[in-house]
Amino acid sequence: MSPYDRKEAQVRELMAGPQPAVPAGLAAAAATHGRRLLRRRRALRRFGWSVLWAAAVAFTVWAALTRPWVTPPSDVSPPLEGW
Repeated sequence: MSPYDRKEAQVRELMAGPQPAVPAGLAAAAATHGRRLLRRRRALRRFGWSVLWAAAVAFTVWAALTRPWVTPPSDVSPPLEGW
């Protein structure tokens, strides 16, 4: 008998035997747990989007104030005027 057949026979024996009783409040507890997980996931998603939005606003304000795309003036040589 192969290991697969042996496992299949064990599963068939378990399925043919008596089924255990399900606790009375199991469905309600599972639903409460699921709601809690969904609420936590939704809160984390909202927090993540708000942090991303705040970072984008902070970057925009920083870029508007410091203007990093403008080349700084050269302090190496004086400007050439009057040639």
